[in-house]
Amino acid sequence: MMRSFLLAPANRPDLVAKFPRFGADCCVIDLEDGTPFADKVRAREMLAETVGKARNGGYHGLLTVRVNLPSSPLYLDDVAAALACDIDGIVVPKLESADELFPVAHWIRRRDAEAPRRRPRFVIGGIESIRGVLNAVAICATSPHLDAVYFGAEDFTAEMGARRTRGGVEVATARGMVVMAAKAAGVLAIDQAVVDIRDDALFTEDTLSGRDMGFDGKTCVTPGQVKLANAAYTPTSEEHDTARRLVDTYEAAMRNGIGTIDFEGKMIDAPLLKRAQKVLDLSAASCK
Repeated sequence: MMRSFLLAPANRPDLVAKFPRFGADCCVIDLEDGTPFADKVRAREMLAETVGKARNGGYHGLLTVRVNLPSSPLYLDDVAAALACDIDGIVVPKLESADELFPVAHWIRRRDAEAPRRRPRFVIGGIESIRGVLNAVAICATSPHLDAVYFGAEDFTAEMGARRTRGGVEVATARGMVVMAAKAAGVLAIDQAVVDIRDDALFTEDTLSGRDMGFDGKTCVTPGQVKLANAAYTPTSEEHDTARRLVDTYEAAMRNGIGTIDFEGKMIDAPLLKRAQKVLDLSAASCK
């Protein structure tokens, strides 16, 4: 479950130490855009200490590090340093081809072989460019370590030369292509950030739109957005109760040998059952 995907700069260990307070499903220590160029090497050198502060402070969610982009001379050293720490995964930004994940996959296999973990470390990939969107299917389908991808709307629209609008028409096609590529490959899809950090109504509207499209979670840039994302991606009590009744009706019909199933005026078919079961799974996971 990755309802909320919260980023904090790697050069701000004071902010990272506050991760336990925020309730995000996945927290990201950001060596890339969040850290000024002059501070990147020093932030990497402090990474083990920074990770330790989050762990020792009681953060029990997924803890990841976003490294610099694959074409950067910092990339390989960032990956090595991150995987030497007590983290759950690596976030690789601005992916444009599946080949760019090979170094990360190599390091994960090496580190996990040296020190086996209960759960192997994973990769989250950023789809943030025109080429990345066009290659999203291959990127999502290639790496066995890729558990999720996120869509980066700001970089994408900057490259497109598009104007950002409240309704998001300029990213609708790319956003849809990323979520479809993720679903086809069976990986989680994390929706775009909302950078208007004081507009909670826009964030909620955009998050619900993403949920309706099939996204599994939302990129968050403030702790306040985490609460809104978690609420939007947690089934309501009404949704849970409806799903429970539907599954119970289906199971009772199967026990009684009934093939045509009427549920509150609707015919139950496989897609309806699958959606109801997912709602119950999300409800259960949200309570843990």
